Formats: sequence, structure tokens, C-alpha cells
Amino acid sequence: MFGLGKKDTTVFVVVIILALCAPFILNPFPTGSSLAQFNAGYPDLMQRFVIFGIFAIGFNLLFGLTGYLSFGHAAFLGMGSYAAVWMFKLLSMNVIPAILLSMIVAGLFAVVIGYVSLRRSGIYFSILTLAFAQMSYNLAYSVLTPITNGETGLQITLDDPRILGSSATADGGIPVTNLFGLEMRNFTTLDIAGWSFNFSVGYYLCAAIMIIAFYVAIRIFRSPFGMMLRAIKSNQQRLYYTGLNARPYTLAVFVISGMYAGLAGGLMASMDPLAGPERMQWTASGEVVLMTILGGAGTLIGPVLGAGFIKYFENIFSKINDSVLHGWFAFLPDGLENFIVTLVHPFVGKGWHLTLGLLFMLVVIFLPGGLVEGGQRIARALRRDKPEDNGAARKASQEPAE
Repeated sequence: MFGLGKKDTTVFVVVIILALCAPFILNPFPTGSSLAQFNAGYPDLMQRFVIFGIFAIGFNLLFGLTGYLSFGHAAFLGMGSYAAVWMFKLLSMNVIPAILLSMIVAGLFAVVIGYVSLRRSGIYFSILTLAFAQMSYNLAYSVLTPITNGETGLQITLDDPRILGSSATADGGIPVTNLFGLEMRNFTTLDIAGWSFNFSVGYYLCAAIMIIAFYVAIRIFRSPFGMMLRAIKSNQQRLYYTGLNARPYTLAVFVISGMYAGLAGGLMASMDPLAGPERMQWTASGEVVLMTILGGAGTLIGPVLGAGFIKYFENIFSKINDSVLHGWFAFLPDGLENFIVTLVHPFVGKGWHLTLGLLFMLVVIFLPGGLVEGGQRIARALRRDKPEDNGAARKASQEPAE
């Protein structure tokens, strides 16, 4: 099915189900319950899950297949966002041209950076990509302010020409991004027995694009091109001894990975038409590295899981403050309640990074293959005894009675 093997088809179908059913899966608790704090089925948050999933999928093509660790992929994310906003300002508010331009601009930018950076490998490659990203950040922040609007960020205004669309709505407001008339911010709420589910146009556009991006990544993984990339990761020097030049392959996957990042940046601008230099900072590049390693570098679904895991902690656990904690432990005596809140306080709210760091350490120590390896271990543990028991019973039934 889909031109994929059995296992790849299973993984692909799982991703499709998770993406389409996310409004139900991410809202497990009733709206009025105390545990509703952990629901994540909000349109903006779900969009971030899939957008950063696309970003991590593209990064995994480079890092997971070739072993080249880039610390500058946020530059392509920012370039994609700027290109998309400029398309909204000059052409129309339709998201399709903006997304296509963001991929093209990020790809061209990746050709330039990759051509220089891939002349080195290992830590030198990582430092070069980091340097390019920081240069891009500083250019966007202070030097290219006529194009990027500097620290304030680039955004759409009533003065934009928009040659294929209106510069203002009928009531004099700024137009919103749309897909052939369907506004990205539109959503429908379904209330069922205390649960509330939100279905957003913007989310399902991002989810559909992520599904396509995931399918393309699978085909790259299983292609002869992907086999060559694995050979580069395994032993690039031996590859050169066979007479094969690895540089065209590494540059090609670097550009593809950059286009994935540009696509993610274009989608971010399509959901919220604003582009700022902070998207090019080294912290954004480090975040996608954490997503890939936490989920499982070199695996198919790992980067998607890692992106969802980190964004969940960022958006849900960061909202838990002292008042929420006191509400949870209000049934305890006052002294004990205050003591527990004091213990938990450093791990939530502004301290959510501490919890994420501890979890990341545990995963790296006990699950070197990431969350995917954890899932594989659980699956093996569940079916470990079944084949042995069935085989023993079959052997006993075949033995002659004494």
C-alpha cells in the first residue's frame, strides 16, 4: 500500500490516524475537571505539534541518515517565515503561494550554506552551520531592517499592496490568511457529554501537509538515495575509496532538509502572519536537535513524537503556577500543602525546562534510541512469552505418549 512495505505502511497509517484524530486524543479529560489543565487539543497548540513535527522530520533526514549534526537549521525556519510574510504583503493572503515560496527560498539559502559547510565534517560542520545561523539572526535583527523590520518583526499592514487580493476587509481591518476562502483561524467546537473538541481549518491544513511530508521522508529513507546516505554515515572514507563522491548526496539531503525547515517556517507564518529574528536563534536550532534525539534519531516516527513531547511540556507544564498547585493539593493540611507546593514549584511554570532536562537525561541514559526504543521494548515485553508458550504446547502435543 502507498508503495511502502508492511512495517512502513503500518507506521504511516498510525501517523495519519494520530494527525486526523488529534482533537479527540489530545482532550482526554472533561472540560470542567481539575485534570483539564493537561488537555492539549487547542488549535494553536495542535498546529505547533505538527509544524515542529515537519521541522524535526526534515532535520532527521540530515542528522539521522548522514550523521551530520547541524546547529543552524533555525536559519531556514526563519527564512521560510520571512518569505511567507512577504508573499502575504505583496501577492495575496492565500497560504499556498506563501508556503511554496518559503520552501523555494529556504532551499536556495540551503544551497549556499551547504556548499560551504559541507566542505567540513564532524564538529567543524556543526560550528559552521551555527555561525551561518547566528549571522543570519544578526542580519535580520539589525542590518536588514528594511526587509525584516528588525526587532519588531515583519507583519502585514493595511498599506500592503497585495496585487491579487484586497489590502483591507470591508470593515477596514487587516485580511486574514486563508486557503481559497477558508480562513485559517476558523474552527468548529463539538461538545459531547462534558468534553469539548475543536476542529480548526489551520490545523487540518498543517496536518495534511505533515502527512505528505512524512510520506516523502519514508520514500527517501527506503530509496537508493537513502541507502547512499546511510553509507555516508557508516563510513564516508571507505565510500571515497570505492570511487564515489559523497558531497553531491550530502548537499542534496542538506537542501531537502532545509526545504522542510522552510516549509515549517512558512506554515508558522500562515497560521500567524508574523516573522521575527528570534526564529533564527541558536536556541531554535538546539530545540529541533532535542526533538530528534528525544524521539529517536534515524527512525521514522521518532522526530514527530519528540516534537510533540517537547511542545507539550512547553505549553502545558509552563502554565502550571502556584495557584494551580494549591488547588491540586488543597485537600492536604495547610503545612503539608505548602511544603509539597514548594517542592513541586521549581519543576513547573517557569521551571519547566528543569523537568524537560531531567526527562531528557533519563531518556538518553536508559533509552539511547529515544522514545521509539521505549515503545519497542514495551512491545517486545508484551509478546515475549506468547511464541514460547505456543511452541512448547505444540511440541508437547506432537510427542508420543509413553
